[in-house]
Amino acid sequence: MQPIQQQIIEILQTLPSIEQQKVLDFAEFLQSKQQISQPEPEKPISVLELAGDLIGSLQGGPSDLSTNKKYMEGFGEE
Repeated sequence: MQPIQQQIIEILQTLPSIEQQKVLDFAEFLQSKQQISQPEPEKPISVLELAGDLIGSLQGGPSDLSTNKKYMEGFGEE
């Protein structure tokens, strides 16, 4: 059995040039369709971007845990 590319070339050579152009147009269409269906890899999203709408949404909590160490006393200890 011949590789498919060889079969296509042999059939294409028997067609008139106008039909060859149609085959080329169809192949280009298939190629563009394949490029569209393969989405680009997504850019990684940071936790800050994911939780951006939550920042400042809690009422009554400490304003900044990272700089006020008294709020972190005993955190992570058993």
